[in-house]
Amino acid sequence: MEKMTTEEFDERFDAGGDVSSALDTAAVRRPGLEQRRVNVDFPTWMIEALDLEAKRLGVTRQSIIKVWIAERLEQQRKSAA
Repeated sequence: MEKMTTEEFDERFDAGGDVSSALDTAAVRRPGLEQRRVNVDFPTWMIEALDLEAKRLGVTRQSIIKVWIAERLEQQRKSAA
């Protein structure tokens, strides 16, 4: 990890330079976005439909499930407000 002052970091960043060597990415956390594994059983027809849609969009099955659930939860959150 490259050592630099805050001013040097800001100047390099503002100039469009690469500051990644000054970042300690081992300590990076995403509060509220930590991952937890869950197991969900789906009927075969649902998995096949998910796979077709995921292939059409060029994403993984897991990605489409996450996006769709996130969209639904956001709708529910807005409805409750």
